[in-house]
Amino acid sequence: MTTQPLTTTRPTTGAPAPARPPARPGGTKRALGWIAEHALLVALAAVFLVPVVFVVLTSCMGGHQTLTGALWPHPFQWSNYLTAFRTAPLGRWFANSLLYAGVSTILMLVSSVPMAYVLAKVRFKGASILFFAVIIAMLLPPQVTQVPVYVMWAQLRVVGTFWPLILPHLFGNAFSIFLLRQFFLSIPNEYLDAARMDGNGEWGVLTRVMVPMAKPGIAAASIFMFFQCWNDYYGPLLYTSENPDHWTIAYGLASFHGAHSTDWGVIMAVTTLATLPVVLVFFFAQRTFVEGITLTGVKG
Repeated sequence: MTTQPLTTTRPTTGAPAPARPPARPGGTKRALGWIAEHALLVALAAVFLVPVVFVVLTSCMGGHQTLTGALWPHPFQWSNYLTAFRTAPLGRWFANSLLYAGVSTILMLVSSVPMAYVLAKVRFKGASILFFAVIIAMLLPPQVTQVPVYVMWAQLRVVGTFWPLILPHLFGNAFSIFLLRQFFLSIPNEYLDAARMDGNGEWGVLTRVMVPMAKPGIAAASIFMFFQCWNDYYGPLLYTSENPDHWTIAYGLASFHGAHSTDWGVIMAVTTLATLPVVLVFFFAQRTFVEGITLTGVKG
């Protein structure tokens, strides 16, 4: 008798294999929606970035390429930056600008923060009149009072130094006071009342409650003041133009342009270096700056 090997066969159910679900078009729709939503912002960003890119690329061009319509350096001439440092005292100009902007920002905070707190949280007779005076000072062009102010500094024999540029910020800045007041108004009064019940005076309420809670607004006001002083050309022109040791980067850049008006590669290199600190400050403080501007003016 012959035995046949047993073979086992799996039963077939006849059910078709499960089909893969179709790819969701959500990713494409989401990308198209983002483009449609931010198209205007992207276009505006491109408009603002084109001049910056042009300056940076021109700073790497040689004299045979600048003002010829060339869009891309060939080759990249990085020696323009070394030439800029060798031709002009950029280190001194940067140090002077940092001194001017840094000290002015500190003095602005020392004077404007208490003033903004008084206008926002302290009730007294004549507060509205004082705030109206701040608005008028903010709208008044500085050139209107420039002649008597210059005569005063000239009689004090400080023309040619940084004192006429720095000391006025010790008496407050109208725009900073307005900005900080609007931010202080957004802080609930319950926090201040609780601090007063704990035995804090107005100075304690300001330093222990208001300042820690108003860090975004204070940071925004500080950045505004720093940028204003860093880019200031009129003030150094008026008070420090006769003393090259006190030139800032803004005024030094204008004088460098007049002395080297034919070498556009070097001029654009100096321009790029002068803009770089401002870009770095805004890049690292962008979140705090935007938060301070967003929260300012919630109450008014």
